[in-house]
Amino acid sequence: MAKPAKTVDVAHSYAVRLMQHLVVPTFVIDPKRRVVIWNRACERLTGVAASEVIGTTKHWQAFYGTKRPCLADLVALDRPEQLPEFYSEYAARGHNGLGFSAENWCVMPKLGNQLYLAIDAGPIHDEAGNLIAVVETLRDLTDQKRAEMALKELATKDGLTGLSNRRSFDQMLLTEWARAQRTQKPLALLFVDVDHFKLFNDLHGHQTGDECLRAVATVVSRHADRPLDLASRYGGEEFALILPELDCEAACAVAEEIRSAVMALQIAHGANGAGDHVTLSVGVASHVPGEGDDGPDRLLGSADQALYAAKRLGRNRVICAERVLTEFARLDREMSQVPAATARKSA
Repeated sequence: MAKPAKTVDVAHSYAVRLMQHLVVPTFVIDPKRRVVIWNRACERLTGVAASEVIGTTKHWQAFYGTKRPCLADLVALDRPEQLPEFYSEYAARGHNGLGFSAENWCVMPKLGNQLYLAIDAGPIHDEAGNLIAVVETLRDLTDQKRAEMALKELATKDGLTGLSNRRSFDQMLLTEWARAQRTQKPLALLFVDVDHFKLFNDLHGHQTGDECLRAVATVVSRHADRPLDLASRYGGEEFALILPELDCEAACAVAEEIRSAVMALQIAHGANGAGDHVTLSVGVASHVPGEGDDGPDRLLGSADQALYAAKRLGRNRVICAERVLTEFARLDREMSQVPAATARKSA
């Protein structure tokens, strides 16, 4: 039995007033995606007055600088396949036609700042199952998201230099090793060590030592300029640089640029047994993972041997793992054997 028209009008009027006074930012669009309700909380959140959007399809302008669908639009259009395209942070489809949920950074053009919003959009159907409206609600999670990002950065960054820390290095090396196995392209690794750093600290003090490490870190990070490159502080005065898809020759060229750039800084050293300025020793290795390679231990060991050779051969130089034997052959017979790979490097 159909409800009397007066009862329906009263219920509709009550629902509209209820939505207008909700503390949760809410707007409603009709099947043609025109705004029919834009409540006061939504005005406060976006800085956009209801009069600017009611009766239009311009609700996207409250959240984005360029035209794109809001979550309510995707519900109205029934386009779940487009969720990953427009809501890459997080998106999910509800069960039994209950709509979509997502999280997203919005540029908020009227406010001039960015907000991270949790968004829910659900359809409203009539008794015959026809879509009559879509309701979108919004929650401001900006503070929580920024706190989460700050914690994540603390967990992955070295506190002194701002480079990635050892944990991030280990994870990225495993990831890039697996990718190199799939693509059968080389993966290069640089170990960069500040020469005579203990003597530097003893002479100049730990505060100046920290300043030296930050200066070296800046140089190293400048040479991780491709999207998949990673510069990290491996520990103490040692840095590591992961360079996907570079062979040994190309990686050595990068290493030489780093060594030369630090020399150009002319950071005064002057400790007994060291030179006038801070220098670097760099070990370089590059390898295309084969079927018999279970992990990157061979690459780590080769780069470590190359760094050891650079220090044994007089420091302030770049040595590639492929040329370690050649370089050691120049030494006396008692120094001609390459040291066994140490166990201190691990992924």
